[in-house]
Amino acid sequence: MSDEYKGRALDLKKEISYADGAVISKILLKKETGNITLFSFDKGQGLSEHTAPFDAVVQVVEGEGAFIIDGTLHTVKEGEMIIMPANIPHDVQAAEQPFKMLLTMIRSEK
Repeated sequence: MSDEYKGRALDLKKEISYADGAVISKILLKKETGNITLFSFDKGQGLSEHTAPFDAVVQVVEGEGAFIIDGTLHTVKEGEMIIMPANIPHDVQAAEQPFKMLLTMIRSEK
């Protein structure tokens, strides 16, 4: 992984584009202790239900996303965040409009 994102201000909305009918991800930082990944979701696209072994912090940077955590729908808008708990099923959808999010995953057992 290069250091191209270190030491400079990032306009997260401009760092990633949308693609028709697709979800795009861009890793901004990858370490043994965790990752920071920027995502864009075209309208109607998403990530199917899954679990992760660690808590994940999601910040919506553009638009609005639908997050279903343990069967409960949470609508998260631009400027808001949600914490997806470890080992709990969740999925992410761009149901009504395209959106962009920043995912921070910190690998820790504690």
